[in-house]
Amino acid sequence: MTLNLSEKQLGSIIEKMPNAKVLVIGDIMLDRFIYGEVDRISPESPVPVLAIKREDQMLGGAGNALANLVGLETGANIIAVIGDDEQGTAIKTQIEKLGFSGEGLFIDTNRPTTVKSRFLAGHQQLLRTDFEHKNPLSEELAEQLVKKTKAALKSVGALIISDYGKGLLCPETLIRIIEAAREQNVPVIVDPKGRDFSIYRGATALTPNKKELSEATRGAPVSTDEDIMAAATTLIEECGIEAVVATRSGDGMSVIRAGAEPVHLRTTDIEVFDVSGAGDTVIATIAAALAAGGTLEQAAALANLAGSVVVTKVGTASIRRTELAKALTSDHGDIMTRAGIEAQKHDRARKGDILGHSEAGWAEAAEHIRRWKARGLKVGFTNGCFDILHYGHVSYLNNARDHCDRLIVGLNKDTSVKALKGPERPVHDEDSRAAVLAALGSVDMVVLFGADQDGDDNTAIALLETLKPDIYFKGGDYTVDQIPESPTVQAYGGEVNVMPVYEGHSTTGSIAKMKNEAA
Repeated sequence: MTLNLSEKQLGSIIEKMPNAKVLVIGDIMLDRFIYGEVDRISPESPVPVLAIKREDQMLGGAGNALANLVGLETGANIIAVIGDDEQGTAIKTQIEKLGFSGEGLFIDTNRPTTVKSRFLAGHQQLLRTDFEHKNPLSEELAEQLVKKTKAALKSVGALIISDYGKGLLCPETLIRIIEAAREQNVPVIVDPKGRDFSIYRGATALTPNKKELSEATRGAPVSTDEDIMAAATTLIEECGIEAVVATRSGDGMSVIRAGAEPVHLRTTDIEVFDVSGAGDTVIATIAAALAAGGTLEQAAALANLAGSVVVTKVGTASIRRTELAKALTSDHGDIMTRAGIEAQKHDRARKGDILGHSEAGWAEAAEHIRRWKARGLKVGFTNGCFDILHYGHVSYLNNARDHCDRLIVGLNKDTSVKALKGPERPVHDEDSRAAVLAALGSVDMVVLFGADQDGDDNTAIALLETLKPDIYFKGGDYTVDQIPESPTVQAYGGEVNVMPVYEGHSTTGSIAKMKNEAA
């Protein structure tokens, strides 16, 4: 079978994703991640005591598929059911934060919103609890859902069915939805549940993992390429589906079509932190690629790469189109496995990442930090204008980096520098200043922040609240209680470290010296 999985072709599909649109229908849930530390065993029973430090909430299930589509910048819509409760309201709020109205969310007063709570020490999951009811929808609510789906199918290029077995998608509803999609020539990609995959008859492709594939084929072996092909072929023949895209953990992914040569996609050697939601990333990437005009094999290749990226993140996380494009053209940077103590200290010869002053940029920086912390690395942060880089700057940054494993620089953007230093500053624009800082061996990441105009908050408080580094470095003759950012850092358990400055070296002094010499 002739394939075109070249970097150029796959890159072209990524570029077209913003012009595509995908509909998601399925079980939505609220994912809670409760983080803490364990340093003792309960005296009441032999179980660890988790001292809770913080909690994150995010969309799970079909909601995570939607979040991944947003990250891929693909147009999307979702149809799902929530309960009439606080958790349902939280899901609606999260949907609205993604830029949607939430009009596709139906409220079922007879069921609670599904909530999955995960308790973690570091990146080690200790316990998961599920709060859910799996009762089928009422006939009236199911009819409304199908009607809404048929209307939405008229304007999309692919349909995701995200089935978590919570009662939303009964066999009768599935039949009507899949038939409606086929009438509109919309490919249907299903994340299946249970052991009877015949309920998805007519679907374009199913995306089972190895365990699901084995269970759906009466315990068939799934260890080798040949095993996967045999089990998938059985599914295709017995269940009336067009293809199987089997996800195989460290062995990558396999695409099996009736009457075609199988395609086995391998994955790189990566350091896995959390597989939560990885299946949602895979199905979202497949659907986005198909809607953008790619073949199933091309879509699977991109999904295999996307899955390799998200499992290196901590918690239920989404892929971003920029990450996917970068991973396609690089050696995957931070997702590659690093071995040994010296590798953990990081290669200071590499160029640091530069992230913009935006919600997406700050969120990406926070993901990097969670990943570093999960490895047990200490993350430091400092901030400043760094207008004309001089000996004092470089010495200070090297000193700070010697006190941590990763150093982030919060860089005041141009409008922020003007507010601080006057209309003639900065001498160099924010892109130039960021590029110079990122090239330093002591700097692992540069994140832009600061005021847009006079009167706006010009401290690093909001950025610190998002990133939560372990150490906040401040240079100067301050006491900790004189630093505006100190209460924020101390509130989440961070450390404030006042570092010595290097007298006789400053940007203001450098500018004055240049003016005197020019005169």
